[in-house]
Amino acid sequence: MKLNLTKPLIIFDLETTGLDIARDSIIQISYIKVGVDGSEKRQNYFINPGKPIPQEVQELTHITNEMVKDAPTFKQLAPELAAEFKDCDFAGYNSNYYDIPLLAEEFLRAGVSFDFTQSRMIDACTIFKQMEKRNLAAAYKFYCGRKMEDDFQAHLADQDTEATYRVLQGQLDMYAPGKQEEEDRQLPNDMDALHTISNPRKNVDFAGRMVWGPLLGPNREPLLNPDGTERMIEYFNFGKYKGWTVRDVLNRDPGYFSWMLSGDFTLETKQALTRIRLREQHFTR
Repeated sequence: MKLNLTKPLIIFDLETTGLDIARDSIIQISYIKVGVDGSEKRQNYFINPGKPIPQEVQELTHITNEMVKDAPTFKQLAPELAAEFKDCDFAGYNSNYYDIPLLAEEFLRAGVSFDFTQSRMIDACTIFKQMEKRNLAAAYKFYCGRKMEDDFQAHLADQDTEATYRVLQGQLDMYAPGKQEEEDRQLPNDMDALHTISNPRKNVDFAGRMVWGPLLGPNREPLLNPDGTERMIEYFNFGKYKGWTVRDVLNRDPGYFSWMLSGDFTLETKQALTRIRLREQHFTR
């Protein structure tokens, strides 16, 4: 369907050195500028982030340090992009939560003024979640083929429990390896695998204030266990130390531990932080 536009729309996507808006940088920006008259202009830029691209990002995006070494920096490209994006709306997938904030951050780092408050921001991911509900009733209809209200009274714990049990069985049946050809759509009937799929954020604590991430060596390369898997360590996932290992923060700023223990954090978060602190004290003795 043709878009009903009142001003040009920039549909764009970013590839970056990581997921930390405050610390990471753009390595590729691609956009389609759709005019009010329906015209389409496509553009793609590789960008030199001014620092090495982490190995895991190179493997994920297939964008190597060699590919960006002669590319412009974002600061060099920013005036051209700001002129191209002026008086436009923006659209992306999960863009309101990641791409737009990082793009705004890059403009500020480059010293180029760009006011996103004058743009409308359309997020196809948010629309998808709004239109295709992901609540228990929707899951029951999708996996069990019946309306939940025909079988259960909603919002009673015992009824919701029964419905959830049937949904899980339906998921294992629908995505059984023998029924799905694509490997990424196969769901093994294995509790370890289901646990891993159910916890993609790899939270250390239930509130997600700390997350697991790879332990990096002196050259910022992931360190490996004897079996070849990455060694993991806890990172803070909020505040001024977001992206720092908990170990480094406890050594650098011991008062941060006391601040968190006296702060408005969950008891489980404080318990997890205390456990890490005791472990680190044991290893440094």
